[in-house]
Amino acid sequence: MPRSVNAVASRARRKKILKETKGYFGRRKNVWTVAKNAYEKGLQYSYRDRRTKKRNFRALWIQRINAGVRNHDMSYSEFMGKINKKGILLNRKVLADLAMNHPDAFEAVVKTVK
Repeated sequence: MPRSVNAVASRARRKKILKETKGYFGRRKNVWTVAKNAYEKGLQYSYRDRRTKKRNFRALWIQRINAGVRNHDMSYSEFMGKINKKGILLNRKVLADLAMNHPDAFEAVVKTVK
């Protein structure tokens, strides 16, 4: 009995991955084994970096708040301690946006905290 191979499904699976790697550099876009490895590695990086992005944005927000608060003779840690003690429920993302784009509103928050 001849060997039965589902070539249609195999080709479809390869085409799917080669379509995903379109635009990669060199052999990563058209050689099956290289493209498959590059594609899988890309998925690993995207999974990891979705979590890293959250850390990076939090660090950026802290830096922006710190820079905004230093203009009013306070440190970041002092400001966050006082804002929590006052019970002001603004998160770091909102505070950073106020410090960057609405300095008057941020100044009002700082004066409330002081």
